[in-house]
This record gives sequence, structure tokens and C-alpha cells, in this order.
Amino acid sequence: MNEYSWPPDYAADSKRAEAAWLATCISLPIGSLVTGTVIGRQPFGVFLKIDGVPDAVGLAEITALPSGSDLPRLHAQVSGEVIWHAEHNHQVKIRLTLPPSSTP
Repeated sequence: MNEYSWPPDYAADSKRAEAAWLATCISLPIGSLVTGTVIGRQPFGVFLKIDGVPDAVGLAEITALPSGSDLPRLHAQVSGEVIWHAEHNHQVKIRLTLPPSSTP
């Protein structure tokens, strides 16, 4: 199995994220603490399904991981802080705050 994967419903998730973008930004202002589940992994970071905001797509890039940590595994539970709203692709940028768990 390849260690990298896109979220299984990435196209559908992207459309839902676009439709809900304003509500997502209101629900998750910069500085909000969030938890979520890793739904996709790429060399540049991990995609997250954010708890309580089902239409949001989160992205924690490798530059926003805790120092010395590896990319979280698929299905890992993570927590972090909202650091940016990337309007061009409707992604909520997350800085992970705790080392991710390695088990689902």
C-alpha cells in the first residue's frame, strides 16, 4: 500500500467545502482549536475531516507540524489550531498542536 493517498471523496469534499465556505470561516475563525481525523496524506501534509464541521476540509502542511514529528498516519486523531483560511481552494489551514496518535 502506498503511504500517500488523496481523501477518498476529494472531488465531492471540495465541492461541499466550496458551498459551505462562508459558514466554515464563521464557525472556525483563526485561532480556533480543533480536533479531527486524517483522511488523506501527501508529502506536503495531511488532509483532515474537522470534528463538528462536516463540510470543512482541513490541511496541516509539513511546515505546520510540531517540531520533530512525522506526518500523522491515515485515520489518526489529531488536534490543532486554525491558522489560515485558504479561499482559493476552500481549505482551513491547521497547525497541529499535539503529536498525532499513530493508531486509528
